[in-house]
Amino acid sequence: MSLPEGFLTQLEQYSELSQREKEVFLEIFARGKSRVQVTQALNISDSNLGSCLTGIYKKFSISGSGPIKENRLREYLSKRYAQQQPSGRLATDVSDNDNDIDTLVQQIRKQVKPNVKERCGTMRVLDMTQPIKLTGERGIYTSVNILEKITGRRRQEIAELLQNCDVENFDRFGLNPVTEKRVPGLEAVQRYSKLMVLGKPGAGKTTFLKYLAMQCIQGQFQANRVPLFITLKDFAEASKQPDVLEYIAQQLSVCGVSDTNLKTEKLLRQGKALILLDGLDEVREEDTKRVLKQILEISDQFHTNQFVITCRIASKEYTFERFTEVEVADFDEEQIATFAQNWFRLSDQVKGKSLIQKLKENKPIQELATNPLLLTLLCLVFGEAGNFPVNRSELYKEGLDVLLKKWDAKPNIERDQVYKNLSLHRKEDLLSQIALTTFEQKDYFFKQKTVEAYIADFIRNLRDARTEPKELELDSEAVLKSIEGQHGLLVERAKGIYSFSHLTFQEYFTAREIVANSAGNSIIQSRSINFFFS
Repeated sequence: MSLPEGFLTQLEQYSELSQREKEVFLEIFARGKSRVQVTQALNISDSNLGSCLTGIYKKFSISGSGPIKENRLREYLSKRYAQQQPSGRLATDVSDNDNDIDTLVQQIRKQVKPNVKERCGTMRVLDMTQPIKLTGERGIYTSVNILEKITGRRRQEIAELLQNCDVENFDRFGLNPVTEKRVPGLEAVQRYSKLMVLGKPGAGKTTFLKYLAMQCIQGQFQANRVPLFITLKDFAEASKQPDVLEYIAQQLSVCGVSDTNLKTEKLLRQGKALILLDGLDEVREEDTKRVLKQILEISDQFHTNQFVITCRIASKEYTFERFTEVEVADFDEEQIATFAQNWFRLSDQVKGKSLIQKLKENKPIQELATNPLLLTLLCLVFGEAGNFPVNRSELYKEGLDVLLKKWDAKPNIERDQVYKNLSLHRKEDLLSQIALTTFEQKDYFFKQKTVEAYIADFIRNLRDARTEPKELELDSEAVLKSIEGQHGLLVERAKGIYSFSHLTFQEYFTAREIVANSAGNSIIQSRSINFFFS
């Protein structure tokens, strides 16, 4: 039997409990969870749970051993609760509260369903003329995998990274293969109640969050909760700067829910919300501190709900002590094939199979397909022509445009000012200079300090540096992090060690620099770069 949370939190002994003991106490006696369910919900070990229970029993003066103490405490709490009820009401009626909240959840789920399907049921990126469905018979969604250890935080040396690589025949597909175990995204959400999902640009973070909302509203995932999808940029810039609770109430009101303030708080206090917070990196600099404070407050105050936040990797360091950080993994061959099959499933299945075969025959292009956004571009190009361009440099240029220009422009996001002082052309020049220098030295991986030195050298040697003093003030580390965070073209493969995101892009920028300097005859490489212009 479960007891109302409001009653339990008013007990004098409750105030004496530690924060973790309070969480355990409510999970067991307010939500009726077993020990196993509590360890999973709070992400604690069985021994930690035992320590918390010992503290709880001590503060409630409960003696005995094992299950006896839990039963004695439950009996004590039930008697206290019965004493507070009007005459004629039995303690067994407590379950009515559960029925009330369950009824409210299902009622609100029904009211918000059209809005969730409208906002989260489709995606539209790049040059798509119309949105496409994520789930269902026409859905293109491909399950993502999660790395539980952030790639850029691994403590490895360049020599260790190169152990997986044959330098003379460098494997384009899966540059620096990640050896960490991949976990299905849905499984990671089930495992952690508070999750920070990091990922490179175009990795599919927002799409994953939309998928969670759709799975929830369709009753296939956490059907006892209400999905609340919040675009953090929109929240940050909302009129009158509401707090998160008020903003959620406003969203529910739009869906036709009445008494939204009361019902919102009731939902959250009972842990009945799946709160999906998208795009922390897209929040303007002046709004960041306020938004972070809001997220921390609501996730602490209503900690029994499920929270998932998305953010670009290499964005500013955000510290959420009770959140588990994970990283979206690149697509593997199986995921690429699934995505392509889903894309062409209803329009032309033969073309889908042909695309998969063409990718297998073109490793440089297949390498690009590990990024879901670039794979979308490849599907659009292949869908129109039935093949890839003969001059592959055109395709690579279009892929770079997606990451450097179009993708950042569409969301209307105000990115870091420090990197914006470089024009698009100069960004390409900078990347070309880094590419040529590292390619000449066969440096597929390079230390952070090394690439920062290349960046500083580039800025110092700008022809019109005197007339553009701001560019001289650019901090090379900030520029590096901006290249990684905004475009994902340089990636931290281990702590303090970088590479280009795709070997294809390193070679493309190298070729660009050679042509610009007319220095093509001065380099003899084992692998010709002339095919870019064939």
